[in-house]
Amino acid sequence: MDIQNILAELKREREHLDRAIGALEGLGTQTRRRGRPVGSGQAATGPKRKRRHMSAASRKRISEMMKQRWAERKRKAR
Repeated sequence: MDIQNILAELKREREHLDRAIGALEGLGTQTRRRGRPVGSGQAATGPKRKRRHMSAASRKRISEMMKQRWAERKRKAR
């Protein structure tokens, strides 16, 4: 074997070892995972937010205002 072939073989072996070492080092340092962490749902973080409720008077007032708006649009469309 000539020296060039020996060097080429050693370089291939070194690359193979470097990849193996990198893979093993990566196993020990890989603590973070992609995506949302486990248990990060709303139920796991605390109580649910309270929903806001509209009073009957507010609903009626908004309903009347919307009826007026639609009536105006109908008048303008004619």
